[in-house]
Amino acid sequence: MQTRAHILVEGLVQGVGFRWFVARHAQALSLKGFVRNLYDGTVEVEAEGDRGLVEELIKHLKVGPRSAQVRDLHIEWRTPENETRPFEIR
Repeated sequence: MQTRAHILVEGLVQGVGFRWFVARHAQALSLKGFVRNLYDGTVEVEAEGDRGLVEELIKHLKVGPRSAQVRDLHIEWRTPENETRPFEIR
């Protein structure tokens, strides 16, 4: 089943390679969407694809790269937009 998740990642997640970490895992899972830093210090992730694969990405987000300290994830499940572009860093 296809789904889309909007995820906000809180903690020490900027300046630690978090966006590259997310993009690498999302691309390996063949997910569509994007990752970007927000002005409030959080990282925003939009991931679309098979629900099981999106959930797999969420498991990685909870840990993050070695130098990150993930404090919390806020996940909102959405209707897929049939994204066609590859996962990207914005």
